[in-house]
Amino acid sequence: MARVFTLDDLRRILREGSGETGELDGDIEHIEFEALGYESLALLETTGRIKREFGVALDDDAVVAATTPGALVALVNDQLLAA
Repeated sequence: MARVFTLDDLRRILREGSGETGELDGDIEHIEFEALGYESLALLETTGRIKREFGVALDDDAVVAATTPGALVALVNDQLLAA
């Protein structure tokens, strides 16, 4: 069975990378990262953590296009399924 990347996985990784605990609770799937307080540098750290933990190397352009947590989760899962 293939491993699945969840919104809760993303929440945990974002919190570990930033040390912040707020603004990630509730339904954040369709809220833009910028509105959540996460800029490109934080997302680069996040993609590095995803690569280390899940073995998924994400294309920088694809990550930039994934402007919401839901889009990033879908991108990671697409890569996991392709592997």
